[in-house]
Amino acid sequence: MATEQILSDLPIPPGELLAETIEAAGLSQAALARRMGRPAQAINEIVRGTKEITAETAIQLERVLGVPAHMWLGLEAEFQHTKARREDRHRLQAEAKLAARFPCRAMRRLGWLKKTKGRVSEVEALLGFFGVGTLAAIADAEGAAYRLSRSRPAQPEALAAWLRKGALEAQRVKTDAFNEQRLTDLLPELRSLTRAGPEVFEPEVKRELASCGVALVLLPHLPKTRAHGAMRWISPAKVLVQLSLRGKWADIFWFTLFHELGHVLRHGRRDVFIEWLVGDDQDDREREADAFAAEALIPQPAYDAFLRRHPVLSAAAVGAFAAQQSVAPGIVVGRLQHDRKLDHSDLNRLRVRYARVAETER
Repeated sequence: MATEQILSDLPIPPGELLAETIEAAGLSQAALARRMGRPAQAINEIVRGTKEITAETAIQLERVLGVPAHMWLGLEAEFQHTKARREDRHRLQAEAKLAARFPCRAMRRLGWLKKTKGRVSEVEALLGFFGVGTLAAIADAEGAAYRLSRSRPAQPEALAAWLRKGALEAQRVKTDAFNEQRLTDLLPELRSLTRAGPEVFEPEVKRELASCGVALVLLPHLPKTRAHGAMRWISPAKVLVQLSLRGKWADIFWFTLFHELGHVLRHGRRDVFIEWLVGDDQDDREREADAFAAEALIPQPAYDAFLRRHPVLSAAAVGAFAAQQSVAPGIVVGRLQHDRKLDHSDLNRLRVRYARVAETER
């Protein structure tokens, strides 16, 4: 009869079941203690639930009561686990207010978080997404988002989620070891791919960059991230370049990609670089990355010569120059508009807005 009680799948405190088993065996707590060679107080504490059943105690109970030691240990483990889960739930309830700071609705819509019912489940989903034990730890685990957002109009929780998703996706990208020379040699080929559509260039660019040790991740932006792109090293041999699909203008997309590659080739491996939507207060490294991107896409000597030959800029002239440089016409228009050689409404028909670049998480 005692064995049948022990096999119950209910999370019964072991001490409660021990008391019933002792009574069924016709023993008192004192008598059990004498047979086990243990203080009576120790048995009483187990019965009252203030003392755990150790492996040594379980073996002694097996010898005296005939109930296998693993049964006592299993009951103890189940009981402790149940208590821990109950305490954890109380802690999660206390963290519900922190969860409200994260863009959970947008993350669920994108499939980054599973659908949940209630704040506690939402907290659990966030903990799993970020790989932390408490929401308070996200500020340390994703420190770059919190540090870099202080001087920018970005919400740190949203930026942290976007960066975290990029890192998770990068783990799935197989790359060769980083090769600086190979990446440098690849730039002209990448430039020529600007003339292709997303269905052509996306798999090709990802494959070629992976061969250089660069994991390219394309993600939709989250509300209040204010970021176009980011670059960071995730191992000594692998670098992550993460681009937002915000705007989806082709010239912005490509300029941001080359900007981040400029960071890869020109700057150190310890910092996280983010290309912001608002970039008026760029530091020297951001300006260097801008210059790198501009030169890689349209070399300055060729650009200057084009402007001298064409004081009046027409669609035909821009198209011919773009073909000569193996670059998309929209990128030339974007450069001319940025340099105020064209009004921001001029020749916009040559600029392409990508309807969709495949989202890596789908």
